[in-house]
Amino acid sequence: METSNETAPNDIENQYTPLANSMRKEFTTLSPMSSSCCIYRVPERIRCVNEKLYTPQAVSIAPLHHGRKGLNPILDEHKQRYLKDFMDRTKVSLEDHIKTIKDQEERLRCCYAEPIKYSSDEFVRIILVDAAFTIEVLLKDRYHEFVDENDRIFNKPRMLQDIWKDMWLIENQLPLFILEDLFEACKTSLPSSSHNITSIISLSFEFFKHLLPVKKLDDNMETYKSVAHFVDLFKRVFEILLPSERKAGGKLKSLNIPSLTELHQVGVRFKARPAENIFGIEFSTSNGTLTIPRIALGLETEIIRNVLAFEQCHFSNNANDTLYMKLLVEYQIAKVAKWLVSDTSEGSAPLNSISTGVNPNAYNFYYDTICEDLNKYCSKPWHKWKANLKQNYFNTPWASISVIAAVVLLILTLVQTVFSIISVT
Repeated sequence: METSNETAPNDIENQYTPLANSMRKEFTTLSPMSSSCCIYRVPERIRCVNEKLYTPQAVSIAPLHHGRKGLNPILDEHKQRYLKDFMDRTKVSLEDHIKTIKDQEERLRCCYAEPIKYSSDEFVRIILVDAAFTIEVLLKDRYHEFVDENDRIFNKPRMLQDIWKDMWLIENQLPLFILEDLFEACKTSLPSSSHNITSIISLSFEFFKHLLPVKKLDDNMETYKSVAHFVDLFKRVFEILLPSERKAGGKLKSLNIPSLTELHQVGVRFKARPAENIFGIEFSTSNGTLTIPRIALGLETEIIRNVLAFEQCHFSNNANDTLYMKLLVEYQIAKVAKWLVSDTSEGSAPLNSISTGVNPNAYNFYYDTICEDLNKYCSKPWHKWKANLKQNYFNTPWASISVIAAVVLLILTLVQTVFSIISVT
């Protein structure tokens, strides 16, 4: 019996050791968590609105959607053609380009928020082919003399229309630093007139600028020094338009922005303005007018969707774009007046869905003053009484005449009563 009691603990230990060892082994396979990740899959709460808005439909760029079914197989061949064009342009050996990427493989992998399962060689192949393809697309768009007459992307059947939309998706991004490194070898082959195109930043801005709210990059290139990828570039461009004066480090007291009904009840008026600055929202407390730029519904909103998704994943305390869109949605501008929306065929549907799944943050909000002013305006009974009088009793000429007639009749009756009392006394 004594022997049995002594060996029992060892038996128990041996019984569970294989499972424990197996679990310990799993710990060693965990990927390191990098603070430099900047490319994400869109959270399901946002993606569920319309998966196609965040998923490439023609071409994959980088590893997240590599080999996905449904992409255009012809473009895989064109990637190889563009890689060859890139090699001919740079006069650098394929081995040297591979080495450039291989030397930065760990840094590249760390840019993706999820582990990349491809082997080292396959990962390097994907990055090189897709990076060369991206650079060649940008170059051929900027310098038409680089385009072959039989090019299927820029000439018949112009597949540029298909790949263009895929290049601004947050899930379809390459880290900008690797594009810049590879682009260095191209600079000597550029036309002499391209002195202002000195980086991937300027080249990509030229490619996308007719979809962006500004037509010129900030003169201070430090603004773009740490840009992570194309979607981050779009965000920096939008930030140029944000108000420069705001409460540093301020926090919005409440995220409860007044609803359409509340704004209507207190008589807030909506006024459209030209869209030179899509962030140029103003509220006048003196006359209760909320002025908002006209919104063009189209490809621009698809870029904004991806900027919002990137912002939600990448920034913990930055709510500028998110709450700007929340303003548009909560106020339901398109429902208040369709003339505020450039494309009236779809009405407010794109705006109502653009921030679905987006969780706003009260910190560092550029429109905190406007929100607080609106809340204060709604809280004053006088504004509600005045609006109620105007909306219910002076909403039409006939209603106004009726009210005036009733008031006159009331005054005459009162005067008659007073004279009757005086005559009796």
